Amino acid sequence: MKADKIRELSTEELRKKEHDLKDELFKLRFQAATGHLENPMRIREIKRDIARVKTILRERELQARKQ
Repeated sequence: MKADKIRELSTEELRKKEHDLKDELFKLRFQAATGHLENPMRIREIKRDIARVKTILRERELQARKQ
């Protein structure tokens, strides 16, 4: 998911998205441990999406403190 699409979401939606991504990452790691993971690159994509969401949430938090 691109950062500009993430920025369009509200803060509450971002928190839900982060939670969903973490759940998906857990499931993918479990699949990898059991040997049933079809696309190992998906773990990397999910990690990066989580980082993007966290970055944007932090930017909004800092901006709110400024004002």
